[in-house]
Amino acid sequence: MTAEVPIYDIVGVGFGPSNLALAIALAEHNAGPGDPVTAHFLERQPRFGWHRGMLIDTATMQVSFLKDLVTMRNPTSEFSFLNYLHAAGRLVDFINHKNLFPLRVEFHDYFEWAAAKVDDVVSYGTEVVSVTPVYDGAEVAYFDVRASDGSTLRARNLVMGTGLRPQLPAGVTAGPRIWHNSELLFRVDALRSADPKRFVVVGAGQSAAEVAALLHDEFPRAEVCAVFARYGYSPADDSSFANRIFDPDAVDQFYRAGEPVKDRLMRYHGATNYSAVDLDLIDELYRRVYREKVLGVERLRLFNVSRPAEVTDAGTVTVESLTTGERTVLDADAVVYATGYRPADPTPLLGELGPRCLRDESGRLRVERDYRLVTEAPVRGGIYLQGGTEHTHGITSSLLSNTAVRVGEILQSVVDRRVVAEPAGELAVSAR
Repeated sequence: MTAEVPIYDIVGVGFGPSNLALAIALAEHNAGPGDPVTAHFLERQPRFGWHRGMLIDTATMQVSFLKDLVTMRNPTSEFSFLNYLHAAGRLVDFINHKNLFPLRVEFHDYFEWAAAKVDDVVSYGTEVVSVTPVYDGAEVAYFDVRASDGSTLRARNLVMGTGLRPQLPAGVTAGPRIWHNSELLFRVDALRSADPKRFVVVGAGQSAAEVAALLHDEFPRAEVCAVFARYGYSPADDSSFANRIFDPDAVDQFYRAGEPVKDRLMRYHGATNYSAVDLDLIDELYRRVYREKVLGVERLRLFNVSRPAEVTDAGTVTVESLTTGERTVLDADAVVYATGYRPADPTPLLGELGPRCLRDESGRLRVERDYRLVTEAPVRGGIYLQGGTEHTHGITSSLLSNTAVRVGEILQSVVDRRVVAEPAGELAVSAR
């Protein structure tokens, strides 16, 4: 049986900031003199969205606006944040603000503005159901991507931009009173009508501090209890030299390094991104704690050097001091885990190719410098990862800092490796 499907040079799975940046790079490439690269992206969300549950209107980006979707790759791009500001009539105001770090809601609006310019290459509300390899002899020539709307796209290359998944500690199950911070803004409105008396926030990073501050603001009659194993919130290391870990050249250096060096670099520079909080927010939370001590009404309580030893579905949290073993029982209206994210494993979606993706001695996927998965089966094109490559490419794997450069490298790899094949729109033979 022959299945007639359109062929694309690239099919992108997911359409978050990374694959949005790739779509822009493709648009700019195709506007030039070279042979066009055809692509289509599938996104299960009904419209573009990026961490909507944490778009707190007072929160700012932790990355410079110059590390937008394009500037590090193409400073003259019409898709830059500066061009967005000009189009929005706020360029002069932003310059007068004298700030490298826009509001998070503003940067999200910039993403939506850019996404609208390339919406002809993305199908929203469409989830990838399966990927089936199409063979030419022993070689994988194409990938058939079946979507939830019943359509099938045939790809010479796949780019997996499936994003991050909220992570809860082992043994913790989400429920009406237990949830991840990624749901924060979706939950706040419902909580208002419940007149909550106490929240417990677990975690010591930027998100945990932001959640504690917002709940403290939004619910002036409620107690907010922050629980973390550290002595206090630790400041993010955003010093100039440390930030070189996010430079494009640092990816090359990290990729070539041996495992012991990679491990040391991650330990040395983890504080640039993980379990670290902006100093201004730390100072603000400390001011609140001190002010409440002076006033004799302590609503913001810090359980430092502690852990949640037991959490029930009803929201009862037993907090245990790591130094004394003393236990405090807290009845909470909501327990919010700001415990980070993990990259989505792309291999289950790859069907029979999943088990044929090679892994290192630690069970991690092997990835080439151009972000291609290493597979046991010969593949004419490539399966590229946007994220989940921290162990090979360093800390920028899932961050915005290197997105513009990364998508340029992926696109160049596709162009360099492209073989003479049918132009898009022709029909290929069926998968076997």
